[in-house]
Amino acid sequence: MKKQEWHRSSLKWHAWVGLGVIGASEILLFSGVSFVKIYFTPLVWSGYILFVDSLVFRIKGTSLLLTRPGEVALLLPLSIVFWLIFEFFNLHIQNWHYVGLPEERLFRWLGYAWAFATIWPAILETAEALEGWGRISRQKVRPLRVTRFRLFLSFAFGAFCLACPLLASPNLAKYLAAPVWLGFIFLLDPLNYWMGKNSLFGNLERGDPRTLYSLLISGLLCGLLWEIWNYWAGAKWHYTVPILGDVKIFEMPVLGYGGFPPFAVECYVLYAFVRNVFAKKANS
Repeated sequence: MKKQEWHRSSLKWHAWVGLGVIGASEILLFSGVSFVKIYFTPLVWSGYILFVDSLVFRIKGTSLLLTRPGEVALLLPLSIVFWLIFEFFNLHIQNWHYVGLPEERLFRWLGYAWAFATIWPAILETAEALEGWGRISRQKVRPLRVTRFRLFLSFAFGAFCLACPLLASPNLAKYLAAPVWLGFIFLLDPLNYWMGKNSLFGNLERGDPRTLYSLLISGLLCGLLWEIWNYWAGAKWHYTVPILGDVKIFEMPVLGYGGFPPFAVECYVLYAFVRNVFAKKANS
């Protein structure tokens, strides 16, 4: 085995740091350490990102943290901004709220920023690792015929989905979480296609569903981890879902798990849109 291949076949040092952070956080949480109880969510997700990034490097020879530091500098603040968009929608749909937060405003906002900054890296790193999985990497489908009409219809439907919760009455808006988890996909991916890069429509037009499949599985896997880790955290979120809200797995009502796969697709589409805009400006 060549030296370069051996290095790729073994996990990098930050995988073990990540697993150590997760393990230590679990132990200290159940030992009642106050700092860990409050910041448990961003701690374990930081460890998770370190571990998965090493898996990505092992599979591809490139990864977000090791070879694309400029992308990290863009993705972390964008993750915070993107999630604040969903927090804005939650002001209308009122589907979740936070408990156990620090009383000091500085420490509370530190926790928010740290936790929100881990969302997009976790989803996208997991999807990148999954895309190298054999069952996904060999997938092909019949090419999708992409027309102007289909792109316009997608854009219009996405705009409708995102407008509905904002225009509906408070009693109706709480039932409209599903459009929020779908709207940005249909709104922005046609724009990504028209800009010519990082588009799910473009992938499916080539008969390549790998990115879509890996994102859907990533959303489900990360969603399960979010709910498992959230259940025991000191600072956490609760849901007030109006349909089958009492039928729960951990804190999440069972129907809510259906939102995680499309949310992962939204993560990709939102981030791809920003990258495409930056690339278009750089080339103009």
